Amino acid sequence: IEEEREHLLPLLRNAQWVVAVGRDAIYKEFIFKDFNQAFGFMSRVALQAEKMDHHPEWFNVYNKVQITLSTHDCRGLSQRDITLATFIDQASVL
Repeated sequence: IEEEREHLLPLLRNAQWVVAVGRDAIYKEFIFKDFNQAFGFMSRVALQAEKMDHHPEWFNVYNKVQITLSTHDCRGLSQRDITLATFIDQASVL
């Protein structure tokens, strides 16, 4: 798993995900034109998260969405976080 992390973390960093301070998690902030775009993005992510049974920690104010991903089962990052982060990045440009 450590080898997988060493391969995947640089890919996430290239996509502007950062390692969260003080925990084994990744974080990214998204800024949209307005609340409607931010909420649409959150809706797309929510539907995928529900399918995956893997839910983000997130915070929204108007056009800004802050997301932290971590897997509670393993108390840190897992492939599920990578998969959801990839989906989130794709959903953010729709």
